[in-house]
Amino acid sequence: MIDGNLATALAFVTYLAIMLFIGFWAYSRTTNLSDYALGGRRLGPFPIALSAGASDMSGWLMLGLPGYALVAGYEAEWIVIGLVAGTWLNWRFVARRLRVYSSLTDDSLTLPSYFANRFRDHSQIIRIVSALFILFFFIFYISAGLVAQGKLFEAVFNMDYDYAVVLGAVFIVCYVFFGGFIAVSWTDVVQALLIIFALACVSLYGLGEAGGWFAVRSAMAEKSPALLDMWTDNSGLPLSWISIASLLAWGLGYFGQPHILARFKAIRDDRQIGLARFIAVSWSFAVLACALLTGWVAQHYLHRDLADEETVYIALTHMLFHPAIAGVLLTAVLAAIMSTADSQLLICSSILAEDFYRSLYRKHASARELVTAGRIGVLGVAALAVWLSLNSQDNVLELVAYAWAGFGAAFGPVILLSLYWRRMTRNGALAGIVTGGVTVVIWKHLQGGLFDLYEIIPGFLLALIAVVLVSLVSTPPRPRSVASDKLTAPDKPKSNA
Repeated sequence: MIDGNLATALAFVTYLAIMLFIGFWAYSRTTNLSDYALGGRRLGPFPIALSAGASDMSGWLMLGLPGYALVAGYEAEWIVIGLVAGTWLNWRFVARRLRVYSSLTDDSLTLPSYFANRFRDHSQIIRIVSALFILFFFIFYISAGLVAQGKLFEAVFNMDYDYAVVLGAVFIVCYVFFGGFIAVSWTDVVQALLIIFALACVSLYGLGEAGGWFAVRSAMAEKSPALLDMWTDNSGLPLSWISIASLLAWGLGYFGQPHILARFKAIRDDRQIGLARFIAVSWSFAVLACALLTGWVAQHYLHRDLADEETVYIALTHMLFHPAIAGVLLTAVLAAIMSTADSQLLICSSILAEDFYRSLYRKHASARELVTAGRIGVLGVAALAVWLSLNSQDNVLELVAYAWAGFGAAFGPVILLSLYWRRMTRNGALAGIVTGGVTVVIWKHLQGGLFDLYEIIPGFLLALIAVVLVSLVSTPPRPRSVASDKLTAPDKPKSNA
């Protein structure tokens, strides 16, 4: 019988080889910064939708969410409701307008360049401030992925945690370094398909082997009847409005996530947004439902608490499947981690090349020079994220929650209003970014009472208020001759650029 570690190792090596192959294939198709940052804006709805989903659902989908469902029971449904609603709303109200706006505002490749061009900020202040906030929160987000990766290798191979973090970072950097957005998008497609296949296999097969849903419910009720009530916590105490609002508020974060918004800007034709939305929302609902089911099903099989509940998917996979099959299913955890970390690294490198190197240092840099600058940026950001990840006590879900809140509060209100409110000004946008980001950082360190509310809620609301108030007291923007005149009816396509 094949050794379990050997089977898993072979599956991992095969998977990584495929990812590297796609990276080298994309290298020949990457000739300028537009190719490197957005794939030349020529990807279709299928790769864009799956890439957006895969880059959204990081290692927390396979580790953090099943672990949370295991501990919290039906309470975990609230976070899934918020995420599915946020996914749909983002595709419905942001995707098409951002695709067209970013193209018409001097072909803006990054969020900071979009802000600078949208508000005609020649001082570059809003570009620099927004870029700094993105880099700050992405360091924590990428770190969360590397922590998840370290836990995976540690649990599966009994590998030293620090070595596992470094090894995984090297592989991610390799294909991002060479292939840029094209490589990241097509590797995301492979990863998205692998993730949904693996989660469906583990959750549904586990459900069947347990004897069906009623058997799983009985196991959960035996542990604690409170696990079957979405209105109480696992101890049976009623959930407060703060708890429910905090879980639902994860959906607010979508409007400000740079790695997801980049997919909207990269689609080939804005008329394909509707199809992409259907694919993306369907995929997200399916994987989130399967992740919840994985945590619940595990109640039937686990007769003692895990040392780390975030390894429940790994433990269940080993229990249910032959080592050769388990090896393939465990590569999905690696896929979930890499599909988000690679997108985030790419955004960081694009910002370093576009918003710092070209805007502040080399305004007339050649296309090849900018791509090189972006690739060097990948190395620097990855090195810093690895350094921050060398602490195995970090909780994946908590790290993701912090970065998610930071992006959602700092950029969500600004993105929404910039697409729908002509009266918005540069100073209003700047006030919103700073207010949202700083509120998240401060609120995170406060505890008790109202301060137990998820920091994205006060950050989002205060940022929204700041944008409106500062814009109203600022000098109104001059009428735009291009973007604002051409982007008045979101349901009528104006650009196929």
